[in-house]
Amino acid sequence: MSKRTMMKGIAAVAVAAGLGRAAAATETPFFEAHGLPIGIQLYPLRTDLRADFAGTLRKVARIGYRLVETSSLYGHSAADCRTALDAAGLACRSMHAMPQPLGPGANLTTSFDQVVADAHTIGATDVVMPLFLIPERLLSNPGGKPSDFIPAAGEALIADDYARMADFLNEKGEALRKQGLQLSYHNHNVEFAPQGTEFGLEILLRKTDTKFVQFELDVGWAYASRMDVFALLDAHPGRITKFHVKDIKPTTPLNFAIVQDPADLGKGIVDWKRLLPAAYAAGTRGFYVEQEDPFTRPPIEVMADNYRYLAELRTAG
Repeated sequence: MSKRTMMKGIAAVAVAAGLGRAAAATETPFFEAHGLPIGIQLYPLRTDLRADFAGTLRKVARIGYRLVETSSLYGHSAADCRTALDAAGLACRSMHAMPQPLGPGANLTTSFDQVVADAHTIGATDVVMPLFLIPERLLSNPGGKPSDFIPAAGEALIADDYARMADFLNEKGEALRKQGLQLSYHNHNVEFAPQGTEFGLEILLRKTDTKFVQFELDVGWAYASRMDVFALLDAHPGRITKFHVKDIKPTTPLNFAIVQDPADLGKGIVDWKRLLPAAYAAGTRGFYVEQEDPFTRPPIEVMADNYRYLAELRTAG
C-alpha cells in the first residue's frame, strides 16, 4: 500500500468518526444533553396566577417545568409564594424587580431591602431588572398606566441615560452581591436603537462591572430589532447568562418601540437549533420560556407546547 493511499484511508476513517460524533450529538435533546432544566417566566400566566396561584403552579409542574422565574408576586407575600412553589415541586432561582416604583411590588429604588428579603424568602439567587431605568424628565408627567408611557419613554432614551443606568446597575449590583444575590439586566428592543456609534445595550455591557451585573437576553425582543444575536454572544462571552426563550413571527416589523408579533417556539424566525448551542458556548445557563400577548388559546396550553418543543429539540452541540 502506498503512503498516499494509506493517508487517504486514515482521513476517511477520521471523517467517518467525526460524522459519527456529530450524529451522536443530535440523538440526545439539547437540554437533556447539557443537564439543564427548562425554565418558565411566569408573566404569560399572570392572569391565571392571580385567579388561582397554587392551582396554576401545579399545572406548570404537570407540564414538566421545574424551574420558574417570577415577574411579580401576583398579589401574594413572598412566604406564601414559597409555600405554593414548594408544594408544586417548583424552584424559583430568578426574580424580576422593577428599577423604580412603577406599580405594585418592591423595587430597587424605594424598597431595596424588601427586594432582598423577598428574594431570600422565595429561594432566588438572581434578581433581574426587567425594564430600563426611566429618567426623571420622562416621569414628570407620564399620564395613564405604565404600559401607556413606557414605550415612548424607551424611545426617548439617549446615550447619557444609558450611562446613568449603568451606574445605577453597578450600584445595585454591588449592594445585592453583599446580600448573596446576583443582579441581571433584561432587555426589550429599545436598547438596540442606535446611540451614536453604538446602541443602548452595548453601552450597558461596556460600562457595567462584570462582577456585579449580568444580562438576561430576551431573544424575541432582540430579533424584533434585527439584532445579530450570534455576534452579540461572541462579543460578550460570559455576560449573557440567561435567556428568555421567545420567538416572533416574520411579520414583526423592525422597530425599537416594544412591538412584536409573537410566535410559538419553532413557528417563528429564530433558528433555535443553532442559537441554543451558541448561547451555551458563550456561557448562558438559564433558559426561561416566555411568550408575549396576544394569545389565541389559553396561555397554559401555549406554555405546554413550548416546553414540549424544547424538551424534544436536538441540536448539533
